[in-house]
Amino acid sequence: MNSIRTHWLGTLPLAAVLLAGCVQGDFGRMRSPLASDSTHDWVGNEAVGSVGLPASQYPLIDEERLLRSQAYPLIAPPYDRNRWLAVLAERGLIRTVPDEGVWLEAEYLQRLNAPPVRSPVSRYARLIDDIRNDVVRIDAFFTTAHRVADLDEKREKSLNYVADLTPAEHANAVNRVNENGLIIEWVCRSVTSRMIAYRYALERLVISVPSPRAVDAERALTLLQMKAGVCEGPLLRAPARQAAGPHYSK
Repeated sequence: MNSIRTHWLGTLPLAAVLLAGCVQGDFGRMRSPLASDSTHDWVGNEAVGSVGLPASQYPLIDEERLLRSQAYPLIAPPYDRNRWLAVLAERGLIRTVPDEGVWLEAEYLQRLNAPPVRSPVSRYARLIDDIRNDVVRIDAFFTTAHRVADLDEKREKSLNYVADLTPAEHANAVNRVNENGLIIEWVCRSVTSRMIAYRYALERLVISVPSPRAVDAERALTLLQMKAGVCEGPLLRAPARQAAGPHYSK
């Protein structure tokens, strides 16, 4: 089974205090005193680090920060969404990602069947909710990804016209393009694995606990597959991927 890496960024007592201090925000979302736009900035470092490339030392622009924030829910396991650890992960207090970057198909079904399960129909409801949530997340993520990819294309072209460009400046620019491209690639791999896992679970629910809700789940999964088709397009262009040399700031 694919293991999950959970990096604790604080102590359990601190986490307990923060959870106790969280209050309901708009639309029932958790609000924490440590919540910030930079909560998931680490995703870029993780993406390049996984293939042995350096991270950029340039500051993140708003679109790049949003890309990382929107990427995390599509990378983190959907079956942990109702656990208290998921609240800590959303607040950036822990980081939960699969060891291989994506999770295995059987894991989702095992979590779906894990107690307590009120009824067979509730399993279908959970499956449908998870798929539909991913549909919404994919739309938001790739809207941002298109903007970031367009900016990176302009960034790369601009390198040829910057006067007295230093090795450090060139390296930081290339490293940032690597980060952004590898985040998009990571999300695409993760979404593919999610669709396989959802299909695996649906097929086994149909033979173990048949229900009319299977039709709704099939429709939701078809929509998700259609949305994920963007990964087959030009957006998923290969980043530079070469080690760009020194990546310090001037």
